[in-house]
Amino acid sequence: MNASSPTIIPAATTEAPPLPAVQTIGLTRVYGAMTALNSLNLTINQGDLFGFIGSNGAGKTTTLRILATFLQPSAGTARVLGHDVVKDADAVRHVIGYMPDFFGVYKDMEVTEYLDFFGACYKIPSGKREQTVSDVLELVGLSEKRGALIGALSRGMQQRLGLARVLIHDPKVLLLDEPASGLDPRARIEMMAILQELQRMKKTIIISSHILSELQNLCNRVAIIERGQLIYSGPVQGVRDQMAAGLVYWVTVPGDSSRAIEILQARPEISEVVAVDGQVKVSFKSHDVDPSFLPEVLVQCGIKFTGLWEDELGLEEVFLRVTKGDTQ
Repeated sequence: MNASSPTIIPAATTEAPPLPAVQTIGLTRVYGAMTALNSLNLTINQGDLFGFIGSNGAGKTTTLRILATFLQPSAGTARVLGHDVVKDADAVRHVIGYMPDFFGVYKDMEVTEYLDFFGACYKIPSGKREQTVSDVLELVGLSEKRGALIGALSRGMQQRLGLARVLIHDPKVLLLDEPASGLDPRARIEMMAILQELQRMKKTIIISSHILSELQNLCNRVAIIERGQLIYSGPVQGVRDQMAAGLVYWVTVPGDSSRAIEILQARPEISEVVAVDGQVKVSFKSHDVDPSFLPEVLVQCGIKFTGLWEDELGLEEVFLRVTKGDTQ
């Protein structure tokens, strides 16, 4: 190479951030004098299993119906995988699957006929529909009911069939409004297991539900909405940390716990120590404290304990703390 030849340095390349699955900016919906949604700003990432939490009348269904292109916003914008729900409604419909809280089924049709009909509506070629129907039935655990009349199915099976119908065109984003509503405990567990499998398949799932204890274990992120306004959006643990003043631990001390309480109360990191139903409740002043000193202090003082665990706020308790119970 000629000594005078310039050295060529490749230009630095930076990858664009992934497109949000759903993004709303100032999303508003007004019905006469009532504001169902009030400037909702929400971002849901691809691959999220996202819990949408709120009382009846909070605005959950209105939001999902706007995202599903069934309802136009009064103001603001909403995009699904970059497609505007008003300007690009047809594109949105091809990438979403929407399951309302109440949906009709043709009870005199067989399961496969029902799904084949919707496959045709999505213009899936006839030669491919049979395999597609078999695949979605296997995914929702209804393969053995393929020839059954829909009217003969249980409520739980009809819900799973509704989910199969939503999946027939392989959407990337699922909008599920109370999918476990009215189901018995076993059917709810089965439904939640299906949703977890769909997340493993890289689907983005938005699920509204009142069964908060199940959302707590199911979702990686949640949003809490009340009277059309967003109160919180983020990780499940984040809302717990936001609502709890500090860590809380429980200690089981056999016999008299007064000595243990006296010792722990002297620690500057602890705000309160009380006996509750034979257990010792230890409240720390913040979340930044390392609680690992607890067993060490007790053992050094000759106090025996048989249990030590962290008390986490459940999602139901968090919901009650951050909302006022207002409806519209």
